[in-house]
Amino acid sequence: MSVTFELNAEVRTDKGKGASRRLRHANKVPAVMYGAGEEPTSLTLEHNKIMHALENEAFYSHILTINVNGKGVPAVLRDLQRHPSKPIILHADFLRVNMKEKLQMNVPLHFINEDIAVGVKDEGGVIQHNVVEVEVSCLPTDLPEYIEVDVSELTLGNSLHLSDIKMSDGVELVQLAHGEDHDLPIVGIHKPRAVVEEVEDDVVADAGEAAAEGDSEEDKD
Repeated sequence: MSVTFELNAEVRTDKGKGASRRLRHANKVPAVMYGAGEEPTSLTLEHNKIMHALENEAFYSHILTINVNGKGVPAVLRDLQRHPSKPIILHADFLRVNMKEKLQMNVPLHFINEDIAVGVKDEGGVIQHNVVEVEVSCLPTDLPEYIEVDVSELTLGNSLHLSDIKMSDGVELVQLAHGEDHDLPIVGIHKPRAVVEEVEDDVVADAGEAAAEGDSEEDKD
């Protein structure tokens, strides 16, 4: 993992909606950290710090360090509540991580070589993303920041599936563990909609002309 994230947190004892509201007015974010066989801990974080960290895509799929009372705790972001209309974080949930146990996390897919894909460059197709992230299972030290999917060889009318993703050692796709019927398509190349509609219009027009010609022949009879 090329990037590291650290957040300083304070343990909070004042709980409830009123307490959370006061924290937000003070530019703080109420949070909770749980898991790893320990009791949940209510925390407070600096709003601006976590907002800045969230600007980095890697923050969502990284092992974070939450500094609590001078002790760094490895954790991952499990849930985030945002204000529906304002750039405000209302609450955050963190899951403690046991570095010796596997965890399951959603990791973003980065599609590369889309502009030179055979189906795009040579056949005039357009890329369609069916999946933008996947759930993986691995040890925390093996957790990828993202997974690259090379589409350079993808042709028009075809798709890549979960089983086509090249995974690094120690990292598994959770869905594939459920069987072949979970091998979903993740990206494909298809004809532009305008082309499809044009072909359909031509077919309708041809059918109309054929019908009109048929009527004309009947009139002659």
